[in-house]
Amino acid sequence: MERIVEPELMDDPLQARAYAEADFDRSDQAFTERFLALLGQPFGDGIVDLGCGPGNISFRLAAALPNARVLGVDGAASMVALAAEHQQRHPGAWPQLRFQQLKLPLADPAALGGPFAAVVSNSLLHHLHDPQVLWQAVGQLAAPGATIYIKDLRRPASAAAADALTERHVAGAPAVLRRDFRASLAAAFTAAEVEAQLAQAAQLWGAAGTPGTNWPAFTVAEVEDRYLEIHGRWLG
Repeated sequence: MERIVEPELMDDPLQARAYAEADFDRSDQAFTERFLALLGQPFGDGIVDLGCGPGNISFRLAAALPNARVLGVDGAASMVALAAEHQQRHPGAWPQLRFQQLKLPLADPAALGGPFAAVVSNSLLHHLHDPQVLWQAVGQLAAPGATIYIKDLRRPASAAAADALTERHVAGAPAVLRRDFRASLAAAFTAAEVEAQLAQAAQLWGAAGTPGTNWPAFTVAEVEDRYLEIHGRWLG
């Protein structure tokens, strides 16, 4: 199945709220547990969550690592507003967590307060028309030794397979979520495409001549029936 891009931002207020109110507990918890398993110890200061949406992952990370500052970043004002709204309903629950609206590519990475000991992203990659903006942001924000963990959908082989996944996983969801899930499957990348992206990112990073840094070897793996995960440790 050929890739069909979708809008980069989920900035429609109704769409954003439907996403925020959906039940992603199982997948969000799986993401968090997998990241914590990859993290290891000791852990430096700071996690940045790229494409944080309404903050599902950011809140879980802040709860799991109360001594680490966590920054959730999203380009959609509606999503960041929902994250801030949830945080305001629970004053003092996550004092080390903040959210910022910012769209990739990063014009000024230092403005985010990095570098960070971990860079994570859940379901951002498939939204990007140019995936290199994510991989370059990873390099710009990661501290030496940082844990990198990216998870996203993967594109199925055919439209029929995409329809079957939609029926299997979101048949009972509101229409807007069923539509978005099906569109996201079509916009997602295959493992081979991500491998090629990372090879290109390494070339671009090397060509930029960034002193003292080397692009790491990332592991790209298919997970369950619809996900990809990409992880590695920034060499610095």
